[in-house]
Amino acid sequence: MRTRVTAAALGAILVLALAGCTTPEQPEPTPTPAFSSEEEAFAAAEATYRAYVDALNQVDLSDPETFEAVYELTTGEANANERKSLSQMHADGWTVAGDTGIKAFLGDSYSGETLQAVVCSDVAAVEVLDANGHSVVSADRPDVYALEVIFQMSPTTTSFVISQSTAVEDERCA
Repeated sequence: MRTRVTAAALGAILVLALAGCTTPEQPEPTPTPAFSSEEEAFAAAEATYRAYVDALNQVDLSDPETFEAVYELTTGEANANERKSLSQMHADGWTVAGDTGIKAFLGDSYSGETLQAVVCSDVAAVEVLDANGHSVVSADRPDVYALEVIFQMSPTTTSFVISQSTAVEDERCA
């Protein structure tokens, strides 16, 4: 009986000794916010959106390689929608003339990984033509319209990418 107790005690001491030789588990680092303020985050999102509009303005629908810059600035739903619409316009032989502008960028909310803004998009100078040279722009399209844009932190950079863009009614863009 005494040897059984001694063996159990030695086993417990051995377990404790081995546990002391292991390195303690490192705590998970706390992620630091990419931006020090909401104002800084809104400025970064606006820069992303301006780069996106610049990329759209450089698209040549006859050359799908020009679509890549647009795709790089989008993710998720926005990326899927851009891929679908640009590919369809290319397949249909459409052309775009004129540039989209930004009348206003209005940051609404920022929560660390996600930012929401309203963009007042100026499309007065944009004409979209079908393969026969006829306009496909609706006669009642407003020159300026509001878009609610959702941005997500990019997994590969320290800035944002566009994840959603939806036309909305917003009097700030009137």
